[in-house]
Amino acid sequence: MSATVVPLPPNPSSETIDFLRRMASMVSGRNGEMLLRAARMIESLSQRAMSAERFYHQAQEESTRSTELREAAELASDAMVGQIEALRAQLAEVTAAAAAERSAFDAERGKLIGLMQHAESHIGKLTSELETLRASVDSFNETVVSVPIEALRLARTQFDYLSSCFARRGDPISQAMSEIGGFAIDQALTAKKTADKG
Repeated sequence: MSATVVPLPPNPSSETIDFLRRMASMVSGRNGEMLLRAARMIESLSQRAMSAERFYHQAQEESTRSTELREAAELASDAMVGQIEALRAQLAEVTAAAAAERSAFDAERGKLIGLMQHAESHIGKLTSELETLRASVDSFNETVVSVPIEALRLARTQFDYLSSCFARRGDPISQAMSEIGGFAIDQALTAKKTADKG
């Protein structure tokens, strides 16, 4: 329950106090003392009333400042709550996107590992076949006979043709064999050129 404070005039009791002091100086004895005591009490109460009014105004100003600060804090708090909610939504989106990317990455990685394993297996088979072909070529080289260079060039052209035909048919083994045959002819032709230069 708030009390209404009426502002006091600058010196409301000064005339009354002056009057009581003048009266006390004219009256002797107990009545004079009572008048002086009344003047002191009025003066003291006036000062207390003025102090109370000052304190009330200060309290009212502080209350107004506190209300303004509280309202500003509530606005800031509401803004922060909105920002936090927006950040939570962004974080949820980023997390979902990261999870989707991770899932896609894992799936792609699995495919690549499968392809790599298949390629390694295929390379192993081709390496084995190549070793077999090299052994055949080595044993063939031990029984080499003289062939005219034009015949070797013609055979080289035929190996190229066979290799491209096998490549179109999707037969990598026959293609590799044709390429090895062509390579062997190239080596023979290169060896012949080197021997001729020497």
